[in-house]
Amino acid sequence: MKIIVSAGGSGGHIYPALAIIDKFKEKEKKLEILYIGTTDRMEKDIIPQHNINYIGIRIRGLDRGIHFKNLKAIDYFFKAFKKVKKIIKEFKPDIVIGVGGYVTGPVIYAAKKMKVKTVIHEQNTFLGLSNRFLLRYVDKVFTSFECTKDNTKKYKDKLIFTGNPTSESYLKKKSANKKDYGLSLKKKLVLFVMGSQGSKKINEKMKKILLDFKDKDYEILYVTGKGYYNEFVNIDFPKNVKIYEFIENMGSLLKVTDLIVTRAGASTICETTTLGVPSIFIPSPYVTDNHQYYNAMDLVNKGAAIILEEEKLNKSNLINKIDEILNNKNKYDEIKDNLSKIAIKDSATKIYNEIKKII
Repeated sequence: MKIIVSAGGSGGHIYPALAIIDKFKEKEKKLEILYIGTTDRMEKDIIPQHNINYIGIRIRGLDRGIHFKNLKAIDYFFKAFKKVKKIIKEFKPDIVIGVGGYVTGPVIYAAKKMKVKTVIHEQNTFLGLSNRFLLRYVDKVFTSFECTKDNTKKYKDKLIFTGNPTSESYLKKKSANKKDYGLSLKKKLVLFVMGSQGSKKINEKMKKILLDFKDKDYEILYVTGKGYYNEFVNIDFPKNVKIYEFIENMGSLLKVTDLIVTRAGASTICETTTLGVPSIFIPSPYVTDNHQYYNAMDLVNKGAAIILEEEKLNKSNLINKIDEILNNKNKYDEIKDNLSKIAIKDSATKIYNEIKKII
């Protein structure tokens, strides 16, 4: 079997793509893979490290609204389209798989014109700009959220709810040793993380709020995000508050976490749902279509999480919500039970099986 996979721009696209690739490697004895990404984004460094053949194309996303830079973006698109047509003609894939990012636009479009089967995966509740464009051209759309079906009408029959393919890889991770982080084995753990880059606004608020956890019988591990750690170093936080700049293996730490306070990116929601970790989501209000809010609300509406909007983040609201979950066993168990009902723990396998049907 021969497959072309395309995804780029962020880990939220790249790692689901790698999860799909890993499943194909597991299932197919004779497999050839070609990954098409950009020439200047993070996938150009990550993918070759996994011994996957990689081709980069020059491409840029469209600016929203009318902007002269979009003329260059359109020019890049059609040059990339021509290049990808030649690649497909030479490689002769059985299927082309797009997993998000504007690089998938010319790749999937070229495959359609070459009459090759195509599928895409959407990580969020609302389709991204590239996937909206590609919707009419693909054979199937795999979605991380069941409610995505409610957000499309004309092409709803193409959508298949599979979950996020990274779910299987999370389950294989080993549990972290809490002692490695200076944490107690006997106390409950609340993990704070707002993405690898952190959040300037939330960090500013949390410098003060963290001081008020001194009388709590649980521990806090607060991840500042890269570039913010030095702002926290000289603050005299309570002994039950631990500060880290970045956590290398977040999945392992989540396995020993009782509650996480976090953004509502697609990968984070997949991770917490798969591992059954109760969450307080603080969606980023700065993302396209406010999609993190809708990601979070999908779980909130199912009784599987709590939401706290960034503008309402203060000492009273945050601590009350944490205590509401940790100190109420019935509430905590209810959230855990609801998470278990909606978790899809074999997403990559589902996607593989659907692709085999299409081929």
